[in-house]
Amino acid sequence: MLIEKFEYPTLKRVTAKNGQRQYTGDDDQPVPSVTTVLSDTGDKTALINWRKRVGDEEANRISREAAGLGTKVHNALEKYVLQEDYEISGNNHISVMAKAMLDEMIAKGLSQVNEIWGVEVALIAKGLYAGTSDAVGMFNGVESIIDFKTAKKIKKREWIEDYFMQGCAYALAHNEMFGTDIKQVAILMIDREGKYADFVINGDEFEEYCHKWAQRLADYYNKV
Repeated sequence: MLIEKFEYPTLKRVTAKNGQRQYTGDDDQPVPSVTTVLSDTGDKTALINWRKRVGDEEANRISREAAGLGTKVHNALEKYVLQEDYEISGNNHISVMAKAMLDEMIAKGLSQVNEIWGVEVALIAKGLYAGTSDAVGMFNGVESIIDFKTAKKIKKREWIEDYFMQGCAYALAHNEMFGTDIKQVAILMIDREGKYADFVINGDEFEEYCHKWAQRLADYYNKV
């Protein structure tokens, strides 16, 4: 599955004085991460209301658990693609859940991936933004940015616009860096019940989310 077509760079992660995550490339010019741009320009109303409803302590616990679960699945997927030992160790409920989610993602998600050119791919649009794509390659025969997502329950398509914009940002950066013409984003999602779904944008929808990303990027720099 792994075909190393490009020589991907290594970016340095730095933390700005305001605590934001930034990256620097070979020119040492710090730029914000894609997730920072989206976080700073998004509507946080639903998140704020949720924290108020469940309380900070419970919200922090849920967030830590979700992050831990997601990290286990992502790390194992990366090792699977690299043909390394990818077994998730441990018998606690998070590890058991992660194992089941991983198996389903491999069976239903990666089975549609024809090639992967790189995992944890560092990408940068010089002077603008940078980030790390879970994978870049061919999804159902089409050049794609591929992102793996874990969720408590499979999300509705209209709830994941930020995922689409994130993928478009990576595609635009990849095209600029390597002269590719990636115009598809594939979000592969697995939930805690083992249900799988994929969400793909291309064509006019891909262009629409590229424009939305450009507007969010402009909003971010207008605020700085």
